Amino acid sequence: MSLIASIDLDAPWLSVRLAKTAQIVSWAVNRPGLVQADQILWREVKNQDLPLDVDPNQWLGAQLKVRNSTAAVTMLTSCDIRNYCVAEAKVEDAMVTAIVTVGLSNAERVGARVAMSKAGWGTINLAVIIEQGLTEWALYEAMSIATEARTTAVLDAQIAIQTGRATGTGTDCVAVAAPHGDLCYSGLHTALGEAIGKAVYRSSTEAIALWRKSRAGQAF
Repeated sequence: MSLIASIDLDAPWLSVRLAKTAQIVSWAVNRPGLVQADQILWREVKNQDLPLDVDPNQWLGAQLKVRNSTAAVTMLTSCDIRNYCVAEAKVEDAMVTAIVTVGLSNAERVGARVAMSKAGWGTINLAVIIEQGLTEWALYEAMSIATEARTTAVLDAQIAIQTGRATGTGTDCVAVAAPHGDLCYSGLHTALGEAIGKAVYRSSTEAIALWRKSRAGQAF
């Protein structure tokens, strides 16, 4: 049985519901770190939702309370939530699903900083769902592979900003979910590492193309 029970769009929310509680590692706004959860959420926000005098953590907490979803790992983005992309990859016995939303209005190149965009916090928000049971350290390694694949997709898109080619945005987030198990490695030499890379790269590349199409004729 798949770990993913459903992927549901109910704008401004996007939800990935898991069939059972799993370990999830992320630096999401709500429930960051290594936690046990059965849901990953995206919340699309507009500038009027989060003026400078509003604490985003308190605002999101109130929104989640209304939904009865305070236990969900939750990310924020100003990109169009309807343009989420999903890709699956199976390599040998490793099965991975990547779900991503992409906005690049505050694109950055690693090792440099530019003034934060006033047009919105687009953000690349990525969830990776792994079917195999992993040790905690293999889960962290899986996050590194997912981040590498996302960055590669951005680099291959050749998005020029004032500091060079973008490698991501200033507010990207990655969440990786998997059952607890005995698999100790998930690096690039493994079937799981290959599956993570394929799923994340495909979904990210598609989502970047959708974002570009939505911004046709507009400057960053």
